[in-house]
Amino acid sequence: MAAASFCDNFSRLRPFVRQLTVSTSLTPAVPPSSLASLCAQGHLQAALLEMAVQGPLTKFDGYNSLLNECVNKRALREGQRVHAQMIKCRYLPPVYLRTRLIVFYTKCNCLSDARHVFDEMPERNVVSWTAMISAYSQKGLASDALSLFRHMLPSGTEPNEFTFASVLTSCTGTSGLELGRQIHSLIIRTSYDSHIFVGSSLLDMYAKAGRIPEAREVFECLPERDVVSCTAIISGCAQQGLDEEALELFRRLQTEGMESNYVTYASVLTALSGLAALDLGKQVHNHVLRRELPFYIVLQNSMIDMYSKCGNLGYSRRIFDTMIERTVMTWNAMLGGYSKHGLGREVVDLFELMTAENKVKPDSVTLLAVLSGCSHGGMEDKGLEIFDKMSNGSYGIQPESEHYGCVVDLLGRTGRVEDAFQFINKIPFKPTAAIWGSLLGACRVHSNVDIGHFVGRQLLQLEPENAGNYVILSNLYASAGRWEQVTEVRELMMEKAVMKEPGKSLIEIQQTLHTFYASDRCHPRREEVVAKVKQMSTEFKEAGYVPDLSCVLYDVDDEQKEKILLGHSEKLALAFGLMATASQQVPIRVIKNLRICVDCHNFAKFASRLYGREVSLRDKTRFHRVVGGTCSCGDYW
Repeated sequence: MAAASFCDNFSRLRPFVRQLTVSTSLTPAVPPSSLASLCAQGHLQAALLEMAVQGPLTKFDGYNSLLNECVNKRALREGQRVHAQMIKCRYLPPVYLRTRLIVFYTKCNCLSDARHVFDEMPERNVVSWTAMISAYSQKGLASDALSLFRHMLPSGTEPNEFTFASVLTSCTGTSGLELGRQIHSLIIRTSYDSHIFVGSSLLDMYAKAGRIPEAREVFECLPERDVVSCTAIISGCAQQGLDEEALELFRRLQTEGMESNYVTYASVLTALSGLAALDLGKQVHNHVLRRELPFYIVLQNSMIDMYSKCGNLGYSRRIFDTMIERTVMTWNAMLGGYSKHGLGREVVDLFELMTAENKVKPDSVTLLAVLSGCSHGGMEDKGLEIFDKMSNGSYGIQPESEHYGCVVDLLGRTGRVEDAFQFINKIPFKPTAAIWGSLLGACRVHSNVDIGHFVGRQLLQLEPENAGNYVILSNLYASAGRWEQVTEVRELMMEKAVMKEPGKSLIEIQQTLHTFYASDRCHPRREEVVAKVKQMSTEFKEAGYVPDLSCVLYDVDDEQKEKILLGHSEKLALAFGLMATASQQVPIRVIKNLRICVDCHNFAKFASRLYGREVSLRDKTRFHRVVGGTCSCGDYW
């Protein structure tokens, strides 16, 4: 290839060529010295000067040493001078040096220049292709990486394990997954499926797409496993909400001798957050301390999230306050913790501290946590004030559907159902099911049947398969005595074969997780637990407890409805917790996969008041901390 062609796409290098010409003309001739030696000593500028002096005498070793030093130091201008020297001296670099130029421009965030070098290469090898594909993948340019990979296949250059590992990271989304499956087939045909790099990338691709069975299959077939592959499968399970599976995998791999790193522990903490397993979370925290692992921000963020979701905000705040550096995710984790606990004042104070420090700018998640905190904390005026500032551009973030939903929830909680309805009508886009759902919940709490009827019908059109909408609408009709409409909703639910997700509750006792399902008959102590619930119900009735039969959708008599209520998983877990900790005064912590029903909420309040125990109930929406018969949610959720 002619030297002129090598320079065609690099007009920006011409000033460097002129500079090199001037430098050479003004520099007295000196004996050539070792460019490699100067680079090894870190004298990059001296090496560049020596390169200009040597001119055409500079050969492969010199250029290689200079480019490596420029890559290590991310020295863009210096690297451009090296490239310009090649052009000026009509030096035609071999494939290796051209590939080093691609790596250099990539490291300096000059992808277009890297691609120019790649496109001008008269000959390419697998390293060249992989370097360019990897560059696109690392920068998140998935379509470019995949397009280049498609051009590589018919070029005659066979991909290697690094090529496959790089391109698989770009197989995201629905179309990316389909292409990833095709690449997986190619990997099997070329016998790279047993390679640890490729296997880790494959299982990571499947896990991020929510295809955990496929990810597990890849993982189990790996001939050897490293910390990356083990962490990828644990993280995939945790991110998909398969918390118990992630924890079981972690335990199993530890017994097999897996060495965990900070990413592994962060993934395990995510799973423990979902399980609200405080004692196990503390155990992992202690393990990290004993191993003296560096406290990377991602690990500290996971600890903040874990402790807050396990109901221990004091530990969360202690970690938050000791952090030298905080990212927006750190602030969001702490704000989200306060928000879900209904501590509106703490949310606002922390947000004001964040804006006063002005080191980290809030994002849309930050504002969502603040608005949600104001809603759960009963701070109507402050929440509306923050939303107005957001709408006016004060935070540089435009409101999204979730933010509008928070305002609807905020107005609904204070009984301003009509105002919330008018607010929805002014939203500059079609209201989502979540927004209508917030208003329907408010209608149920404040018995606004007229608006609730309209909103419920909207929801049944938008989400005909969501059983929760049928439940709330039916309960709303039942509270107003509209039994015909209750029957209509139930029949519609049966007609569409809508099945309510089975309720389950978890409780951790002495680092062991116990799971209860509605009308559970699987727990080893089920007979004792059922008897305890019945005993508690009798005691509570004497103290004024009246079962809320409207929480039962089935068309059965009142006695059968009450029996169904006694089988709710929250009550079973609560009763078991009281039995297992009878001699202790520790809080009872229960986590529910669905929203807690009104009757179970009332049941927990009586348990707290009559037994003198703190009860913490975490449902899919928020925390309910019940002390002395009073709940932190103010009986609104």
